[in-house]
Amino acid sequence: MEKTSIQHVYDIYRTMCDNDLSIIYEGHFDQEITKAVLAMVEKNFSNNDLDELTKKRIFNIMVEVLQNICKHQSSTDANTAIFMVGKQKNDFAILSGNELQNVKREQLIGLLDNINAHDKDGLKSLYKEAKLKSVISEVGGAGLGFIDIARKSGNKLSYCIQKIDEDKSFFIFKSVISNQKQE
Repeated sequence: MEKTSIQHVYDIYRTMCDNDLSIIYEGHFDQEITKAVLAMVEKNFSNNDLDELTKKRIFNIMVEVLQNICKHQSSTDANTAIFMVGKQKNDFAILSGNELQNVKREQLIGLLDNINAHDKDGLKSLYKEAKLKSVISEVGGAGLGFIDIARKSGNKLSYCIQKIDEDKSFFIFKSVISNQKQE
C-alpha cells in the first residue's frame, strides 16, 4: 500500500474529527445496511446528552433520508450514495448524497424550494394537502418524506445539486436538528 493511500485514511479521520462526524457510510444502500447504520447511531445516542424527543426526531429523519437513498439510488453503480451524521455545536446534522437523473432535477428543486417557503403551519397544511391529494411523483412519493423532515427538524432543508454529466447529477441533502435539551 502506498504512503499516499495511508495518508488519505488519516485525512479522512481528521476531517471526521474536525467536523464532529460520527458516522459516514458510502456505497450501496439496502434494508440491511439501513438497519446497521440506524443501530450504530442509536448506540452513539447512549453516549450523548440528548433528550428523548431529540433522539426520536433524529432517528425519524434518518429513517426518511435512508429510505430516500434506497428508493432513488442508481442500481447500476454500487457506490452512488453517501450518508453522514455529525454534530454542529448543539445541533445534529444528517447529510446524504446520491445520484439523480437530470430530468428529475427541476422537479426536485421545485419541491424543496416549495417546502422551504412554508412556515410551521404552512408545512402542516402542505403535508395534509399532499396526503389527501395522494400526488405521487415519478420517483414514487408525494414529497411527504421531505415535508416530514422539515416539520420534524424545525429547520429549512439545505441542498445542492452538482452536475456530473449530461444525464446525471449528484444530489446533496442536509437536515439540521436542534438538541432540545440545550435550548
